[in-house]
Amino acid sequence: QSDEVLTVIKAKAQWPAWQPLNVRAAPSAEFSVDRHRHLMSFLTMLGPSPDWNVGLSAEDLCTKDCGWVQKVIQDLIPWDAGTDSGVTYESPNKPTVPQEKIRPLTSLDHPQSPFYDPEGGSIKLVARVVIERIARKGEQCNIVPDNIDDIVADLAPEEKEEDDTPETCIYSNWSPWSACSSSTCEKGKRMRQRMLKAQLDLSVPCPDTQDFQPCMGPGCSDEDGSTCMMSDWITWSPCSVSCGMGTRSRERYVKQFPEDGSMCKVPTEETEKCIVNEECSPSSCLVTEWGEWDECSASCGTGMKRRHRMIKMTPADGSMCKAETTEAEKCMMPECHTIPCLLSPWSEWSDCSVTCGKGTRTRQRMLKSAAELGDCNEELEQVEKCMLPECPIDCELTEWSQWSECNTSCGKGHMIRTRMIKMEPQFGGTACPETVQRTKCRVRKCLRGPGMEKRRWKEAREKRRSEQAKKNIDSEQYPVCRLKPWTAWTECSTLCGGGIQERYMIVKKRSKTTQFTSCRDKKELRACNVHPC
Repeated sequence: QSDEVLTVIKAKAQWPAWQPLNVRAAPSAEFSVDRHRHLMSFLTMLGPSPDWNVGLSAEDLCTKDCGWVQKVIQDLIPWDAGTDSGVTYESPNKPTVPQEKIRPLTSLDHPQSPFYDPEGGSIKLVARVVIERIARKGEQCNIVPDNIDDIVADLAPEEKEEDDTPETCIYSNWSPWSACSSSTCEKGKRMRQRMLKAQLDLSVPCPDTQDFQPCMGPGCSDEDGSTCMMSDWITWSPCSVSCGMGTRSRERYVKQFPEDGSMCKVPTEETEKCIVNEECSPSSCLVTEWGEWDECSASCGTGMKRRHRMIKMTPADGSMCKAETTEAEKCMMPECHTIPCLLSPWSEWSDCSVTCGKGTRTRQRMLKSAAELGDCNEELEQVEKCMLPECPIDCELTEWSQWSECNTSCGKGHMIRTRMIKMEPQFGGTACPETVQRTKCRVRKCLRGPGMEKRRWKEAREKRRSEQAKKNIDSEQYPVCRLKPWTAWTECSTLCGGGIQERYMIVKKRSKTTQFTSCRDKKELRACNVHPC
């Protein structure tokens, strides 16, 4: 909503976020407010970090008595933007799905968090923002004039001058003189104005409402420049060169302009020479001053402490910078005394890792005392097996076999087919369905009377001769396919209730060039043990 914003604040990045201030000055920026837009908000990322930040929301820079705030100092805690679920500064990217609302970080968010405190104390303050008024121009923030007369009435009255203004022309007082149009010692001009409030006689012309006066730029008159209120000097900028002699500059700001409306003659910027690495070479690199020493790595006994500096400019010849950026040395702390571990109580056991059968469950406890204060080898996590009711196992069956031959040689009979149980149901699993199916079959009518047995024997003999003749024809027609004799029948698949037996005829010889699909292994089935169980 750019139409509603007076100033967009931009400042130099500070990376990494925990860099000591004595290595590089804190970033700063200028912005403006007016009587309509006097709220200030900002947000700054902590980098590197998952999505942590600090900031202010709608900080009102108007005072209760309708003036402007002179200075605001606010300590800031870190906030979580709700877009990444990392728990440390350098956690890998882990997007939060779905995204969450922005919230302040707490000291109990995660044991690996740099802000973690098992006692749940206040979170560390990570930043401080200072807002200071450096200049003030215009009216108070709450005054909305009704007309131009109110504005003129508030201005300092000018000394009364004699003029030839007709009595029929009613004017407001003159405004203060503007700044000179010339910024040098050449002549310029300045202006003041007044408003025509009434013209009582239209036949009498009224003089101009503007008045001009010659002037010269600031510093060209004898006026005292101390009427300007100036801010303190801001920190020196970096040297303009990476090695050798260069320049650096610093600035300050006008906090209060002169009441007569003239420009300030006091300088707002100054420059001086600076020398960096007097013995310069193309392979030299520019580094900052050393930062403060870190805390000793041990709270008792011997430890290490480190300090850091940063590379400000790499070598001009493109080579690697050989300057050290980290320095370490030993540090001595008071003698260590072994103290017992201070541990929190065990947490409740977690739920079992499975919903049925065998699994595991865990419980944890926290180390309340600092680990470096003594040897603490106590376990912080325990794992044990857990057993829930066994998981149901359903019945598993093979596919149906082929139908058996009819169990009679004439008249009505039946055929059967079976399937086998591969897995019995267990622990409440689905029961097994039927494993035997029967169906009716009908063969030719049975013959009755004398000679029936003789007739059956004769038909069977003719059938065998016919089958043998067919085999002979097949052998002559396909001489490349030879089969072994039928194998013996297998054992019955069940002891009662109807089972099946199988026998096989295996190919003995087959030509490699044969294309006949009839030359293959054969299989026969028959019913057995059909009596009820």
